[in-house]
Amino acid sequence: QVQLVESGGGLVQAGGSLRLSCAASGRTFNRYAMGWFRQAPGKEREFVAAISWNSGSTYYSDSVKGRFTISRDNAKNTVYLQMNSLKPEDTAVYYCGAAEEYSKVVRNRLNYWGQGTQVSVSS
Repeated sequence: QVQLVESGGGLVQAGGSLRLSCAASGRTFNRYAMGWFRQAPGKEREFVAAISWNSGSTYYSDSVKGRFTISRDNAKNTVYLQMNSLKPEDTAVYYCGAAEEYSKVVRNRLNYWGQGTQVSVSS
């Protein structure tokens, strides 16, 4: 069992930056691939970024590639999402999730989800 808690959301102006954190409970965090997803009002939840258990592989949606960076610290049981050059269209609730296989994260087949953190970008 893995419990995930996101933090770091907030209100920022366009062009600004935020760093989201996702803290995981449990001793098996380093067995899981991790991902970030987001859901804007009236839209379906969409994939943002994924990272493999050893940080050897990362993958991004086209909409955030070059602006967002996913990373993890297995010693701290935490995964991060550094978001730069934020745009109003990045406004959403951001969720982290975990899956035992990297390919499942990319395909949005997560075993565990956090409760989400709100990111709002003003123009």
